[in-house]
Amino acid sequence: MELPVAWSVLLVVAGLWNLVVWPAFLRRVAKDPRARDAAGRATRFLTVHVVLVVMSLALGLAVATAGVLTLVG
Repeated sequence: MELPVAWSVLLVVAGLWNLVVWPAFLRRVAKDPRARDAAGRATRFLTVHVVLVVMSLALGLAVATAGVLTLVG
């Protein structure tokens, strides 16, 4: 696949942004009092956010990979 260099760079930057921002977000969510119940078990609040972060990291990795592949290919 061929893309203009600017689009490829945008894909790489967008992917890297996701890979940098979401782990920091998850650390903040994990420290939130709503993340664990009185017994220390994960709540739905934490579970939903973990799923959100995992999906966002997977998409970020895919987008960054696509950007790199279009730059070198």
